Amino acid sequence: MSSRPGRAVRRALTAIVSVTTLLALAACGTDTTPAADTAKAAAPDSPGLTAAREAVQKYSEHPAKIPVTEPVGKKIPTGKKIDFILCGVQSCQDLADFFTEAANQLNWKVKQIATQGTPESVQAAYDQALRDKPDAVVASGFPRAVYAKQLAQLKSAGIPVIQSNADDVVGDGISLLKNGPKEVAVQGEMLASWVVADSDAKADTVYFDLPAYTILKPVKDAFAAKYKEWCEGCALDSVDVPITSIGKDMPDRVVSYLRSHPKVTHVVFSLGLLNVGVPAALKTAGVTGKHIAVNVGDGQNYQYIQSGLSDAAMALNSHETAWLQVDALARNFTGQSMDVDQQAVLPNMLITKDNLPKTLGDFALVENYQAQFEALWGLN
Repeated sequence: MSSRPGRAVRRALTAIVSVTTLLALAACGTDTTPAADTAKAAAPDSPGLTAAREAVQKYSEHPAKIPVTEPVGKKIPTGKKIDFILCGVQSCQDLADFFTEAANQLNWKVKQIATQGTPESVQAAYDQALRDKPDAVVASGFPRAVYAKQLAQLKSAGIPVIQSNADDVVGDGISLLKNGPKEVAVQGEMLASWVVADSDAKADTVYFDLPAYTILKPVKDAFAAKYKEWCEGCALDSVDVPITSIGKDMPDRVVSYLRSHPKVTHVVFSLGLLNVGVPAALKTAGVTGKHIAVNVGDGQNYQYIQSGLSDAAMALNSHETAWLQVDALARNFTGQSMDVDQQAVLPNMLITKDNLPKTLGDFALVENYQAQFEALWGLN
């Protein structure tokens, strides 16, 4: 096997206390063999395994607070019109729906513009936004290179553009970017910590990636780096798949790979959608004993976890991100800077069967996030 660097969203790991030494006693009955020969001491946990277990414990905790605490402090205007450009996958639709819910609290109107996730359809959506002349444009999933011409025109028209989950930077037309490259890298670390801890640092892993979404590259890179650091000598392979495989032949691709690589113990997906249909396909094919973790979990993957068909999922902060985007626009529309929102560190969470919420949909990480944001907006 090759060496591999490769609106979860999905795990069978409990909070584990680090153990430095374990003694395995082999003495039995009236055996007169000296104890020194019969008692065999297991090797201490490696520093990598200890670090991975500590990371799993940290990332499995439910966050209690939203990352913004400063009230808007001014009357927020109503009647604002926002265009939300979708990216072509369900996680972006969820984000748009949560954004719409938050905007409704301020009596704003949101128009969702669909795309197929292709550059041409994204550009067409931005052209539509230019014709609409909204008060702001919100989008997710694609870097500015895809819509640079339209972004320049929106900037000239004084229309703020807010992005999330995109491989980009703030400035030159983009007023706010959340879950950018530096922020999403932790997702890869979270997944790596679970794989290493779950396997006792003895994993053989395949990482299925979706390179069409460049924002997933930092996740893949961070996974590979932490996996290598924490799981010395563990095998890792990376498999790139096209966006067209989602909902179509992705399960067949996974079955085919695992049949030809029977030693693989752990399967990781850079996007939860890639795992949809996979557990059933593995069962039909007779492929057993594989441990599955996904990035950006969703309702389907959480159901898999509940049923024992998958093991772990990185739960994205979609609810909190969407409401924070509305908070940023509220500040912008009252003549204030969005810096407080740009600097806010959004929560993420590692979900396993042990901390799986009772509500299996795309749940919020901060349970009462709406009330906390509404307090900032002077609504309660």
